[in-house]
Amino acid sequence: QVQLVESGGGLVQPGGSLRLSCAASGIPFNNIGMLWYRQAPGKQRELVAAISNGGDYTFYADSVKGRFTISRANAKNTVYLQMNSLKPEDTAVYYCNYGTVVPGTLLTRGSWGPGTQVTISS
Repeated sequence: QVQLVESGGGLVQPGGSLRLSCAASGIPFNNIGMLWYRQAPGKQRELVAAISNGGDYTFYADSVKGRFTISRANAKNTVYLQMNSLKPEDTAVYYCNYGTVVPGTLLTRGSWGPGTQVTISS
């Protein structure tokens, strides 16, 4: 059974930082790409960042480039999203998922977990 458990969200002031974690089980973690998405109220879910199975390829949405960093610890079946210089527009529920992550192809294959709420407000 596939499980994706996101954690690390919270309430942070603008300019602050958060580190999200996603613990995965039931998937061949070492051989699969991982992706972070977010969904703000009233908006569609959007891809934020992705990382290949070996970590040698990463993708970032333009809105987070230079502020967010995706990484993974294959020994722990965990993917991270370090978020710095946070803005109110980063407020959303953040979800992780798995799929194909290679240059030119980003495909999500799994179901959605509960996500973790990130709120940026003063």
